[in-house]
Amino acid sequence: MDQRQRAARLLERIEAELNCLGLWQTHYPPAQALESAEPFAMDTLDFHQWLQFIMIPRMWAMLDGEHPLPQNIAVSPMATHVYRDQLEQHDGLIASLREFDILLSGTDPLADDI
Repeated sequence: MDQRQRAARLLERIEAELNCLGLWQTHYPPAQALESAEPFAMDTLDFHQWLQFIMIPRMWAMLDGEHPLPQNIAVSPMATHVYRDQLEQHDGLIASLREFDILLSGTDPLADDI
């Protein structure tokens, strides 16, 4: 399985994890919330909203359009920070994000945190 296929499977897993956690939303946030210039849109969105409405659609667009995938990505450290008081509950989501980071970057952004 090549990198693009593995990335697609991981995106599907991330979506499933969000759904299992009850974090997948059926309604979109206001358009201006999606236009934030802050990292992870943390001034306008919750982290799970950023995943669902910004990161995941952008990654699917890159895969579908056969555009190059990012080579420097580290989303899992933010997930461990956001869910630091509920790590066990969110371990599947964090693990999937970590695998995604490793797949694209070739390094484990959480290696020093373990």
